[in-house]
Amino acid sequence: MAPNDSAQITGETGETGDVPAGRRRAARYVVPVAVAGIAAATIGLVPALAASGDPDLPKISAEKLIEKIAASDTEQLSGTVKITTDLGIPSLGSLGDLGGSAAGALAPKGGADGDKDGGSAAEPTGRLMELATGEHTLRVAADGPDKQRVSILDSAAEYSLIRNGDEVWAYDSASNEAYHAKAPADAKGSEKGEKGEKGEKGKDQVAPKDLPATPQDFAKEALKAAGDTTSVTVDGTARIAGRDAYQLLIKPKQDGSTVGSVKVAVDSETGTPLKFTLQPSSGGKAAIDVGFTKVDFSKPAASTFDFSPPKGAKVTEADESKAAGKDQAHKAPKDAKDLGTEPNVIGEGWTTVVQLDTGAKGPGAVSKDMPAQAEQFMNALGDKVDGKFGSGTVFKTRLVNALMTDDGKVFVGAVTKDALVKAANEAK
Repeated sequence: MAPNDSAQITGETGETGDVPAGRRRAARYVVPVAVAGIAAATIGLVPALAASGDPDLPKISAEKLIEKIAASDTEQLSGTVKITTDLGIPSLGSLGDLGGSAAGALAPKGGADGDKDGGSAAEPTGRLMELATGEHTLRVAADGPDKQRVSILDSAAEYSLIRNGDEVWAYDSASNEAYHAKAPADAKGSEKGEKGEKGEKGKDQVAPKDLPATPQDFAKEALKAAGDTTSVTVDGTARIAGRDAYQLLIKPKQDGSTVGSVKVAVDSETGTPLKFTLQPSSGGKAAIDVGFTKVDFSKPAASTFDFSPPKGAKVTEADESKAAGKDQAHKAPKDAKDLGTEPNVIGEGWTTVVQLDTGAKGPGAVSKDMPAQAEQFMNALGDKVDGKFGSGTVFKTRLVNALMTDDGKVFVGAVTKDALVKAANEAK
């Protein structure tokens, strides 16, 4: 019989320094395309298809299974991952040239078709945005903290993002374009202090701080929410990518969250999460399904992380791409500091709402500087609402919703429309 022990997990969300983790992440949620940005930030790699039949494994408690995940030291693996994402939003392919951080900052970047002003079709910020919608197959490999490779496989092309030491390359075979950057000086595995934050020759080097990882990253983020507001149980077993796995079920106890449950399939031998599935409280198919279809925990060949641009490929350096978008980058606030205010965190646990005052006044003021495609995207998601706070628009996905009031306030959270309106009324 499959194990089904349960336990309630209590504890506080982790903090770094004096700033609560919720406040640290809040700045990512406050710009007009926050809904799109947080959706992109939520994507990584996908669900594996389980073979028929559940393995008969020894019973394990939820606490022990969480400890097993925490103790997992898997740093070497390779495999194939499938991503299926259904957030109830339009395709983000047309927003690729908006680029930006995970928060969806509006700094222009090279889109899928390149950029006349010098952007690159291989630039990661635009290409990885595509993973926020639809179904994708990826090939992944990792060998420690400073060697990773992720390739997005299309029917007739391949896009690869490779880190090897302090070198970061991205290559788009469809356009024969490459993008080159230095890994951040503070990135794990880099040599701190040798070149400083500006990198070689004193130039600002722009590179992704984290390459997309395995379902383990998703599991760790979900477990940070485990506290008095969360139920965590062991919900049977499964066979994932040819491996025996326990299934950890995480469910909010609070009403008003858009998250119905999170299920993590954990490799019984290594403690590595093999599959991550997020079910929205509204029901229907999973909003995010991330997992391995094939996985190998042996050391990948060193050549896996080697890359040289093919003959004739257009190569864009990170600082060149940054300069190409400099004239327009000022249009979008990228964090709370740029907006001139600190975020206010309302509530706790799964119904936490982040509030920020943008300073913009009047209907439509928040989005007046948005590019046309971003404005059309947001309008497709919006519902007009009224309350004690005044009036505004709620922009919806199946997972993250945002209320933008006509007097310039923004309320964002993985909560329902009613919970956003309630938070805005209480904050008035």
